[in-house]
Amino acid sequence: MTEVSGSNTLSRIEDFIALARKGKTVTAIIDVKKQLVTQKVHPDATEEMKDEIIMYLLIAVYTFTVEKDVTKVSKVYLYGSAEASLSHEKIDKSIANERLKMDYHRLRKAHIKFEETYF
Repeated sequence: MTEVSGSNTLSRIEDFIALARKGKTVTAIIDVKKQLVTQKVHPDATEEMKDEIIMYLLIAVYTFTVEKDVTKVSKVYLYGSAEASLSHEKIDKSIANERLKMDYHRLRKAHIKFEETYF
């Protein structure tokens, strides 16, 4: 984690928005990705129930640059079942993209320079 000019450790998107509002030049590179994860399920009385479910996370990794300091911040925008239908996955991506647009709006409003990328 990075400190900029003696400030507290920066670990959230909001920290960089606050810096930009104070007049610091902040830039960002955003990389979006889909990450598969295994979720353990509590054992149940039925044998039909699986003990693991394959899930996916739609994550944006923000690489913020302030002066010479570079910090990465990850944010999960949605999680879903990898076993869901293709149409359900499209809906999940749409929801994640709308959430991403809200963060992009906050970044633009704070005058942080970046290029928009989507899931």
